[in-house]
Amino acid sequence: MGDNQNLLAEQRRALILDEIRRRGGVRVNELTRRLNVSDMTVRRDLDALARQGVVEKVHGGAVPVAEATTHEPGFEAKSALELSAKQDIARAAARMAARGSAIALAGGTTAFALAHRLVDIPDLTVVTNSVRVADVFHHAQRSVAASGPAARPGAATVVLTGGVRTPSDTLVGPVADAAIRSLHFDVLFIGVHGISVEAGLSTPNLAEAETNRHFVRSARRVVVLADHTKWGTVGLSSFATLEEVDALVTDAGLPTRARAEMAERLPELVVAEPAADPVDIRRPAE
Repeated sequence: MGDNQNLLAEQRRALILDEIRRRGGVRVNELTRRLNVSDMTVRRDLDALARQGVVEKVHGGAVPVAEATTHEPGFEAKSALELSAKQDIARAAARMAARGSAIALAGGTTAFALAHRLVDIPDLTVVTNSVRVADVFHHAQRSVAASGPAARPGAATVVLTGGVRTPSDTLVGPVADAAIRSLHFDVLFIGVHGISVEAGLSTPNLAEAETNRHFVRSARRVVVLADHTKWGTVGLSSFATLEEVDALVTDAGLPTRARAEMAERLPELVVAEPAADPVDIRRPAE
C-alpha cells in the first residue's frame, strides 16, 4: 500500500506541476476540485514541489519558478531529486543493453543510476564522459579483484573521455569531442536537463551541448533517460531534436498529455512502472 500511495502522490504532483507551468499558476481550491482530494493533500503536494525548487508558493496557490536557462545544478544536488523515478528508469533502460555491445553513457544522475545496473552485463564496452559513471565500473572491478586473484570474466571495458569538468562531473570540450567523434556506438544512453516538443533535448551548458551532439551523431540508437520533471524544461542550448531520438525511457509520473505527445513523435516510449515491467509504447510503422 505504501508504494502505491507514493506512486499516486508522484503522479498527482506531476499533474499539478504540469498545470502550474501551462497556466502560469493555480489556486489550491481549483486543484482540490479538479483532483478530488483534500485541501491538506494539495498543500502537502505544493510543499513538496516547492522543496524541489520547481514552484513558488504564494497566497492561496503556487506559481512556477522561472529558472534561468543557464542554471546548472551540481551532481550532488541533482542526485537528491526523484530518486525512485531514476531507479525505475535505470531498471527499464538496462534491458536495452545487449551483451558484448558498445554503448555510450553520457553524464548525469540517471545515467549514474543506470551504470549500477550495467556492471553485471558481460563483455560491454562502455564509453563515458562522466567521472561518476566511470567510477561505478572501476569500483565494481576492484571489489571483485579484492575477493580473488582472477578478474571477473566478461567485465566491462571502460573508456573515459578527457575534457573539462562541469558542475555535474561531466567532461566536455574539444578533447572529449575529439575522442567521441572517432568512435561508433551501438546505443547511446543520455540524460537531459530538459525535453520539449519545441526545443527537443537541451542543457544549460554550451560546451556540454556540443559534446552531446557528437554523442548523438556517433550512435546507431539514441535512448534518452528523462524523469517526468524534465518535461517542458528548456535549457540554454538544444543539442538534438526529437527526430534524432529512437527511444525515451521515463517514469510513471509523466502526465498523460506528455505521454501522448511523445508516443506520437518517437519510435518508442518506455514508461517504467515501479517494481513492475515497463510499459512499452511503440509507434506503429508507417
